[in-house]
Amino acid sequence: MTRIREEVSIAAPPERVWAVVHEDLKNAPKWSANLSRATRRGSIVTYQLRLPAWKGAIEVEETDKSPYRKCAGVFSDGPLEGEWSYSYSQRAGKTKLVYEMDYRLKGMLRFLGGALAGQYAAGIREQMDSLKEYIESGKGPKVPK
Repeated sequence: MTRIREEVSIAAPPERVWAVVHEDLKNAPKWSANLSRATRRGSIVTYQLRLPAWKGAIEVEETDKSPYRKCAGVFSDGPLEGEWSYSYSQRAGKTKLVYEMDYRLKGMLRFLGGALAGQYAAGIREQMDSLKEYIESGKGPKVPK
């Protein structure tokens, strides 16, 4: 399994970060450059991705969801198998968001191995930085006071 771990500190409460990441899926492509669309059906979220070496869908199932603290699950369909999680903590008015995943490529994509894994890891890093910029610039849903 390949492991990815990225974290970012965002000057916003966890409720706001959660809303952007897990609830406002229609606007997720605005802060995730490799994402063309995200949709939800119950606990299943489908991400339509466009990477230089691959375009297609990844489906995840949320199996552990504690709002504003943690959302975790498994890759349920697509070229990945494994687990992923977002963890949230708050300190001094900022949210520390940690994304972790342990995955393995399936099917024909396993032959792309390092090339696709490197693109995917770089995409996650860029996505976290872009998420921070998106939220701190005031974009996305607001949390009621």
